This record gives sequence, C-alpha cells and structure tokens, in this order.
Amino acid sequence: MIGEPASKYGPPPARGETGNSASTGDGPRHVAIVGGGPVGMALALALELHGAGAQIFEARERGAARSDQRILALSQGSRQILDWLGVWHRIAATPIAAIHVSQQGGLGRTRLKAEDEGVEALGYVATAASVAAALDDALAGKRIPFHEHVRVDRVDQKPAGTESMSLFTANGELPARLVVFAEGRVEADAEAVTHDYGQHAVICTVTTEKPHGNVAFERFTAQGPLALLPHGRALAVVYTCPDDEVAALSTLDDASFLVRLQAHFGARMEFLSASPRQVFPLRLRYRKSPVGNRAVWLGNAAQTLHPVAGQGFNLALRDVWELSRCVGDAQDPGAAALLARYAGRRRADRMGVIGFTDSLIRLFSNDNPALRHGRGLGLLALDLLPPLKSFVAKRMMYGARAW
Repeated sequence: MIGEPASKYGPPPARGETGNSASTGDGPRHVAIVGGGPVGMALALALELHGAGAQIFEARERGAARSDQRILALSQGSRQILDWLGVWHRIAATPIAAIHVSQQGGLGRTRLKAEDEGVEALGYVATAASVAAALDDALAGKRIPFHEHVRVDRVDQKPAGTESMSLFTANGELPARLVVFAEGRVEADAEAVTHDYGQHAVICTVTTEKPHGNVAFERFTAQGPLALLPHGRALAVVYTCPDDEVAALSTLDDASFLVRLQAHFGARMEFLSASPRQVFPLRLRYRKSPVGNRAVWLGNAAQTLHPVAGQGFNLALRDVWELSRCVGDAQDPGAAALLARYAGRRRADRMGVIGFTDSLIRLFSNDNPALRHGRGLGLLALDLLPPLKSFVAKRMMYGARAW
C-alpha cells in the first residue's frame, strides 16, 4: 500500500474554538446559499464544521441533483476535502492510477503515475449523482435547512448601516449577512470575461476489449481534446468537436460513432460499445472577481471552464474550503474585509486554473505544424524531467496549495 502524504486540507477547528456567534442547530443562520447542487451542499457542510449557520434555497425539488449522470474527475485534493466533510466513504469512485497524455499526429507523450507521487491515486472518477447523494445525506443527518421549490427572485442591499441583505422569494423577504450564489452560470456583463471556443463536448461511456487498468487518457487533436476516464469497468468519454460537426456526430449510430472515436484515439484501446450520448457547448466564462457586497459566487456561477483536465469542480471545492475558513468563525460573515481576504487567497489558484485550461485549448486545438512539433518536444521534455512532471501532477491534485 502506498502511503499518502499529510492532507493539504486539514481538519476543522474543534467545537468551541471558533468564537462564532452564528451557531448551528437552532441558532441564527446568517449565510444564505442559493443553489442546492453539490457545490452549495458542500459549502453548507463546510460552514457547519466551522460552527457557522447556513441554509440552502433551491428552485428544484430536493434530490434533483441525485439524478445528474455527468461524470466528475475528482482530484486527490478534492478527495481530501470530501473526506473532511465526512462524505467520501459514501461516494462510489474509481481511482486513477496513471494519466497518459499524447497528441494525435505528432511525437511526444508523457505519463503521470500515482506511485511516483507517493499517493494511492492521482484522482478519482465518480458520477455527479453519487457525490450529490452523499452530500445530501450528510445535510439531512446534520439537519441543515434545505428549502426546496424556493426560487430566489432577487437580492437587495438593505439601507446603509445595516449588516445584512434581503432575499426575495415567493414566500416573502428573508435577511442574510452573506449570500452565496452556488448555481447557475456567469452572466455576460461588465463583471465577466467570456470566450466561445466554437466547440461542443460529446459525453458518453464506452466499453473496451481489454481492462483499462485505471489509466486515464488525455489526447489532443486538431479539433479539440479527447479524454477517457476509468469509470467502473468502462471508460467515460469527453469528446470535443467543432460546433458545425456536433449535429452529425450526435446522430451517428453507435457503430459509426465508435469508428470515429477509434480514429481519434488510436489503436491503444479497442472500443466495443457506447452508451447514449449527450452534448454540451463549450465556453469560457468567469467573473473578474468572485466577491461583491455581502455576496460570493462559487462553482459555475463564478467560472465555467473547458472540461480539459477536469478542473472545474475541483476548483469549486477548493473555493468552498477556503471560504469556510475565512468566514466560518466570524460574527459577520459578509464583512467586506473577510470577503476581500477570501478573494485574495484564492486569486492565484483561480486565475492559474482558468489560464491553464484556456491555454491548453488555444495551444493544442490546431494543426499548425510548428506548434505540433513544439508540443511534441514539450511533452517529451515533461516525461524526461521528473521534477517538472511532479510539479504538474501536484498542481493538478492540489491546485496552488501543491507547494
């Protein structure tokens, strides 16, 4: 058994050591979380561990996220956070023992291995449904208020001098010292940066002739990256294609789709069958700042990333962990100084991940011969330089806290 290094996401403070007046149980709940998906539920649990009171407002019925069959790539750091939240043991996850990175039509490849980093797995693969179910069960066990079928129509600042905001729903007005938007998408306005990649992701699972051996594959092609992740005995596929090809690709019969997929991946694995496919447009959207006046945006409400390298949900969980640390022991969790501290602590990791995923797409999603040769040399150099390879692996596992 490979021993794991000390967790980079340590335990919460012991009860009674936070000095927080916003107590849990029947005490006041000063944080309102808009969105009852995995990110919102994770934050509610994290705040509870710090002794802070929060409540969730969800427009859908409770448990809607339990039917979300999207595949999540969970980093080693995310596993530690979910373990800290007390839910990891409830999640059905497949470990990733190695990641094989290559490019179509060019030399150079690299292979990242868990054993080289002294961990049992570089990451894990699970359905969003499994993660959501584990979080929801934990919420119910701690009796954290979850208001289903309650849509927040608007949020208004109260008069100057007051220390709260007002949430307006069909049931009336509710006060909160901090409002966290944990669902939805980044709106295209003056506070946001947007870029349309001109691509769609085709999502499905495939079975293979040989066992996958818990190896994940990231293969870059001229039309976009192709990722295959070990998921049970199958492989979860994230197949990127240009917008003008998605209609034809999504209507192919399974046999024709597998031929197309095999041509992009190569002969390393032979694909036998495919599940029904789903398609999603790929765009970069992010808020310039994830905080505002008594407000924080998390997850897709703060940034929507390209799925290359599977960083979106992992970044959101690191945001959850840091936000709970910054505001969990405060009498006023929406104080401007606290939110500024949170934004400052998360800036390097957040902008680093946004820049990393965006650069990968711009660098690898083309067939420029000069860039192709340069990419091959870069992958070769990465494979031949263990310290550099270890840096990349740790950054993917832990974000900016890797060092």
